[in-house]
Amino acid sequence: MDVKGKVAIVTGASSGIGLATARLLWTKGARLALVARSKDKLDRLTEQLPGSIAVPSDMSKVDDVARMVGATAAHFGGIDVLVNCAGQGYDASLEETDVEVLRHVFELDLVGPIVAMQQVIPFMRKQGRGGAIVNVSSGLALMVIPGMGGYGGLKRALSHMSLAARQELEKDGIAVSVVYPYITLTEFEDRTIKPSSASRRGSGREGEEEEGGGGEEGHGPPFPPDTAEYAAEKVVEAVESGEGEVFAHDWMGKMGAARDEAPRDG
Repeated sequence: MDVKGKVAIVTGASSGIGLATARLLWTKGARLALVARSKDKLDRLTEQLPGSIAVPSDMSKVDDVARMVGATAAHFGGIDVLVNCAGQGYDASLEETDVEVLRHVFELDLVGPIVAMQQVIPFMRKQGRGGAIVNVSSGLALMVIPGMGGYGGLKRALSHMSLAARQELEKDGIAVSVVYPYITLTEFEDRTIKPSSASRRGSGREGEEEEGGGGEEGHGPPFPPDTAEYAAEKVVEAVESGEGEVFAHDWMGKMGAARDEAPRDG
């Protein structure tokens, strides 16, 4: 897809990968709906990206997501691109997992993107020119790391549902893609919920971008972290190419292939 002149929703646009993606799409001529919880941050960003609009929304709230999509379509007259970047990290062992915290992360990281997809699909189908949906997953969807099972499991579920939707929507010319970032230099890790910080749930400090996982806790990552701008290039690559899966690095793609080839019981 040539994004010039296209209407693109970017969630998690106030920071990290979402912010970098919004800026990159704007330089390529896209018309943007910028989505995050922070109205002040979005208002400042619209000043930097003329022609864009701010649509403050809580992506963990179904009604907010529906209102956001409707407001975007009403303002621009349609929707061509959806990029789901908003999300929250949660690091905890199974034994330490707070199910209420996990439920909140589930609503934001999995339900929010699903609802956003459900809302934009009718607009894209009615327009008759297809569309692009990109869901930002995580490198943790490709591996199993102790202490990150809840978050990694949700990101894997997002990938699985996205790839199923890709097949379902192919007939409509709507390309659904998954991007797997590596560890990225953003505020995401600082905002990740850990057992000692579980009280931060609902505090309004949810991370608003996604990034991949690295090595096990206590060990350094095997490769240097990426910049948010590099990750954004991969997101926009997915929008433009329509590829089903885009990996931040080739070695991650090999992990994905190994995942697909692994024997399954049942």
